[in-house]
This record gives sequence, C-alpha cells and structure tokens, in this order.
Amino acid sequence: MLPSPNRFRSIALSLPDAEESSHMGAADFRVHGRIFATLAYVAKGLGTLKLTPEQQADFLAEGDSMFQPAPGGWGRMGMTLVSLDAPDDVLRGALQAAHRNIASRHETTWKRRVLKKRTPLPSE
Repeated sequence: MLPSPNRFRSIALSLPDAEESSHMGAADFRVHGRIFATLAYVAKGLGTLKLTPEQQADFLAEGDSMFQPAPGGWGRMGMTLVSLDAPDDVLRGALQAAHRNIASRHETTWKRRVLKKRTPLPSE
C-alpha cells in the first residue's frame, strides 16, 4: 500500500482530467482548473475535499471517524477533511464525489456558454 499522501494523490490523479497543482504551498488537485481536493493538512494526516453540505452530512453519517468538517465557514460550506488512512474505497468514493461536483459544474457552464453563443437558425 502506498503511503497515505501518495495514495490520496494517486487516486485523485486517476480521475478524468485531474491535474496536480499547488495552492498556498500545498498540493491541490484540479479538474478544468478548479480545485476539488487538497493536501493542505497532510501534516495532520488529512486531505481536504470540496463537497456540498449535503454530501458532507452523508459522509459524516457513514464514516464519522474518517471525516470532519473543515474549520469555520469553509466547513459549513461543505469543505470536508478526510483521514488519509481511510480505506481505498472510502478515499476513492469521496474524491470521486468532490471531482464530480467540479466537473459537472464545468460541463453546465460550458453548455450555457455554447448555447448562448449559438446563432439561431433562419426561419423557414
């Protein structure tokens, strides 16, 4: 098994169009340029996920020892800390949820832009 941060990194980068970058000195993982996860709390053995408040509640209910809200307002908005020692399937599921949140938002924005720029067909 890979060390915890590397396992988190490997799973995050296995997701479609995921890229590693950095934010405020910590590794982050992005899809279409938007952050979906970070290793900002790696020294504490935690990763950070960009979930919705509803998803956060679900993950807390299912695996309360592995998840906790991020401190302050970020946590109230859905930012969630996950133990890097969580089982692979738990990390993968949580990272997929965070990734999907950002990727689907990008898809919706892209469709809106395309539809907005589309020239109407001449009427017959």
